[in-house]
Amino acid sequence: MGFRRKARAAALQTLFELAFTRHSAEEVLVRLATEKSLPQEARDFSRELIDGVLHNKSKLDSVIERFAPAFPVEQMSAVDSNILRLAIFEILLDTKTPTKVAINEAVELAKSFGSDSSPRLVNGVLGSIVAEYRGQTVDSGGKTQ
Repeated sequence: MGFRRKARAAALQTLFELAFTRHSAEEVLVRLATEKSLPQEARDFSRELIDGVLHNKSKLDSVIERFAPAFPVEQMSAVDSNILRLAIFEILLDTKTPTKVAINEAVELAKSFGSDSSPRLVNGVLGSIVAEYRGQTVDSGGKTQ
């Protein structure tokens, strides 16, 4: 497994823990990075993803709500919602990762950490988002620019 995949897994695990505790993102990431012996480059990438998701959570949730109306974010599993947030951040806001890579990585996270239906949900939502946004960015209301 490459360092970026490990970094995404650590970011997902951090976001998951933050959903249920009052721990700080930094303390969780430091603990996970130490446990997993993540190199500094992976730690930095995880931190970038975590910060991006936390700072843009309402935007990301607006996009999820728009493209998965049958699965409200507040009713979605914490694993699925955070996988989607990470991928949408990479695809629409960060844009450093190729779209196909971001989708593939999200589906792999869903296979590893989600339920049996998670990969299909993640792939379907991300596919719909990409089909509509293609190269556009998202404003604070989840609308294209």
